[in-house]
Amino acid sequence: MTIARTDERESKDAHAHVASAQSYWAIFGALVLLTLLTVAVSYADFGKANIVIALFIATLKASLVALFFMHLWHGNAFHTLTFLCAFLFLALFMLLTHDDLGTRGQIDPAYGGTVIPRTGQVAPGGAPESSATANTVETARPTPAR
Repeated sequence: MTIARTDERESKDAHAHVASAQSYWAIFGALVLLTLLTVAVSYADFGKANIVIALFIATLKASLVALFFMHLWHGNAFHTLTFLCAFLFLALFMLLTHDDLGTRGQIDPAYGGTVIPRTGQVAPGGAPESSATANTVETARPTPAR
């Protein structure tokens, strides 16, 4: 009896949700429309909102793929939670990177220096060197040849 119950439970767990062809075509149509929207939006200038709009459309497309083609919609809740946590961490790291790049060229009140935004190197001129911006490694000067 116990073996029969185990077999029944395993067969229920192994049963996957099979979506209809109509739903896959609807998802395909939505992905095509969102792709066309992405192309159309790329030709418009929304100022600083360009990146936000592009990321929003890309998130919608990725969500459709994850929910239906990765079977998160009808799958185990743990898999959905794991995916959402990974997505949350990705968003957090992108936000921190955006914050770093957005403030890189500003004056840092801790030591009064500025940096070149492209390289992160200390910018020439401006405030004098402090212990945070000074080059502490002195290189040996070459001796002149006789």
